[in-house]
Amino acid sequence: MPRYAADKTLLAPIDDVWMFLAEPYNLADWWPGISGVEPDRRGLAPGARWALRASDSLPSASILPLGPGMFGLFKRPGASGTLLVTDVVPGRRFAFQLIAERITAEIEIAEVERDRTRVSLVVEAPWAMMRRSFPRYALARLYDLLQTSADA
Repeated sequence: MPRYAADKTLLAPIDDVWMFLAEPYNLADWWPGISGVEPDRRGLAPGARWALRASDSLPSASILPLGPGMFGLFKRPGASGTLLVTDVVPGRRFAFQLIAERITAEIEIAEVERDRTRVSLVVEAPWAMMRRSFPRYALARLYDLLQTSADA
């Protein structure tokens, strides 16, 4: 399966970044194609299963991160799916799998400076499922949400 990766430095302390990433409901704010998340009672823990809902609309074609004919991460608007949390290292890393789509993702964070955090995203997906720009696009959305240390 193709493997795509991207890195981005966020203008936020590592604790702020982890708190945001560790909240399951926030996934819909930055992961393209997902509009809703309903985590199970375990939250962000290995083995947890989250119910996902696909976006009801496509982003513009110029930024569409998915392959031809794909709608969100699912094949139709408003569809549902399941995310399985596969690994968690608190404050540093989590990994998950979108089961039906056979997409795996690993997110790692590391402190660069007191108010700067490096985020790495690696995604594996079937070749027709995703464009190589997908991780960059997802991290750009995350960047836009986490500017807690930006100049005031």
